[in-house]
Amino acid sequence: MGHLESISTPRDLRGLSADELEQLAAEIRDVLVGVCSRTGGHLGPNLGVVELTMAIHRVFDSPRDRVVFDTGHQAYVHKMLTGRAGEFGGLRTEGGLSGYPSQAESEHDIVENSHASTALSYADGLAKAYAIRREDRHVVAVIGDGALTGGMAWEALNNIAIAKASRLVIVVNDNGRSYTPTIGGLATALTSLRTNPRYEAVLEQVKRRLNAVPAVGPAAYDALHAVKKGMKDALAPQGLFEDLGLKYVGPVDGHDLAAMEQALGRAKRFGGPVIVHAMTRKGFGYDAAERHEADQFHAPGPFDVETGEESPKGRIWTDVFADEIVHLGEQRKDLVAITAAMMHPVGLDQFAERFPERTFDVGIAEQHAATSAAGLALGGLHPVVAVYATFLNRAFDQVLMDVALHRCGVTFVLDRSGVTGDDGASHNGMWDMSVLQVVPGLRIAAPRDATRLRELLGEAVAVDDAPTVVRFPKGPPPADIEPHSRAGGMDVLARSGPKDVLVVAVGAMATTAVDVAGRLEAQGIGVTVVDPRWVKPVDPALVDLARDHRLVVSIEDNGVVGGCGAVLLQTLNDAGVSTPVRLHGIPQEFLGHAKRAAILERIGLAPQSLARGIVEDITAVGDGQALVDVDRAH
Repeated sequence: MGHLESISTPRDLRGLSADELEQLAAEIRDVLVGVCSRTGGHLGPNLGVVELTMAIHRVFDSPRDRVVFDTGHQAYVHKMLTGRAGEFGGLRTEGGLSGYPSQAESEHDIVENSHASTALSYADGLAKAYAIRREDRHVVAVIGDGALTGGMAWEALNNIAIAKASRLVIVVNDNGRSYTPTIGGLATALTSLRTNPRYEAVLEQVKRRLNAVPAVGPAAYDALHAVKKGMKDALAPQGLFEDLGLKYVGPVDGHDLAAMEQALGRAKRFGGPVIVHAMTRKGFGYDAAERHEADQFHAPGPFDVETGEESPKGRIWTDVFADEIVHLGEQRKDLVAITAAMMHPVGLDQFAERFPERTFDVGIAEQHAATSAAGLALGGLHPVVAVYATFLNRAFDQVLMDVALHRCGVTFVLDRSGVTGDDGASHNGMWDMSVLQVVPGLRIAAPRDATRLRELLGEAVAVDDAPTVVRFPKGPPPADIEPHSRAGGMDVLARSGPKDVLVVAVGAMATTAVDVAGRLEAQGIGVTVVDPRWVKPVDPALVDLARDHRLVVSIEDNGVVGGCGAVLLQTLNDAGVSTPVRLHGIPQEFLGHAKRAAILERIGLAPQSLARGIVEDITAVGDGQALVDVDRAH
């Protein structure tokens, strides 16, 4: 039996010898590689924190002592060491372990954070609460993968520094990267810490040598110790943290278990807020990950363990955007691109290679990205800000007050919109079309296929007096659906029989809507399917079409509350259109992890369940029954 199988709680680690701990680390890496090769997942970050996580659990007493992971995808090793190793084979699969900390899984998980730069704020509050309640508990915050490029982390540090009573240990997992090499002045500062000698080691060596000199030695050492601060600054500029009033320990080799334990033990004994600076290597221990130049296997899909080659993914929506933004960049010299530490994931790497002087990676700083884009627009350029849809939530105020208020021509490209699936609640891009509805002047485009993505992206960057948004989902785009005809600015995708049902298909749900139309037609129900293309503002032609039909049905992969269907309903009401409206979208709940298709089926957005509900509704209209204007998703 391997050592990992014997670990049911973190306390089991304390009985292992140094050799056994080394063997355990190797077992953990084997499991990480084996499981992620089948399920995909955040492999690189976890390979880099094996010894670091083991050290935390040998020094601290979880769950009494709380461990909070920033960018919670670093928590796979933590899961294994807290009794979940036997379940790890089901990682990120429906009914299996989440790819992030999960309160439902274990008492050792308290914060389910999977958006970056938040852990220090959680930890600050936890540590203050324990201090006020006079509870003898420590809080350990593990922050890394570029999360210190986020402004929220520095807001937290600013406050943590003055909370002297807080038993808070901050472990900076410094691998020099987020997805790719960490960007910014902070990265330069941390690099200087990584590449300079540890002042503690130098000072200890000097102390031993001076104290060996009779009479003179101890006095000389005391004098030297008095100028320790100056020596520290000369040998390693950790003054960056100490000037904030935080005790600093490090840098420490994060793959040296004994050194990590020693550093964490010192931090624990200090009793106040301490930063432990651990140097790690993303992908450590797996050659294919370490050699992977793009992102050290940050989050690969299924791959071959022997070769490290990922299974073919085929062409995805991101690839279409990647090609088209380069094409537009060649046509427009004023086009610039911005992303927040996601150059490769959002498809800007080709643009960056072609136009390096017109590409800006701001780190994990979506708020700064939006307002910097406003500045670029005010300076006469047209910025394209590409992020995952779920991450734009963090910059809402900047979109509203800094971009839209100033009528800046900024295009936000939202990858991974709608249901994304495997990464769970925090990564579903189901909020953007609701929260952005309230932004005056902003326009939202939702392409249904690759051709419409190219068309709408071109139309979006042509708008220089207001913000525009282009959103598309995860995965491969469907086959193109050519329009039957046009109605205003909309594409009519299907039209048959009497004007019974008008189906408004938003973006990626168009393929589903056409399928639904076929099922309704087979039952003798007349259907018109339209794709608005631009879903904000509502096309006036849609109001006229709605007036001419017996029932209006909207289908969107966005939260049903405040989404496109809700705005359409309000618009029709304002226009005096009395046609009943049914809204179909994502229920306002945090969705568990599963494949996109499985989630859509569960929430009622699969063709069969949609068609069945529409048949019931149109029958009720024929019977003169009133319809309640709420969503049918459940």
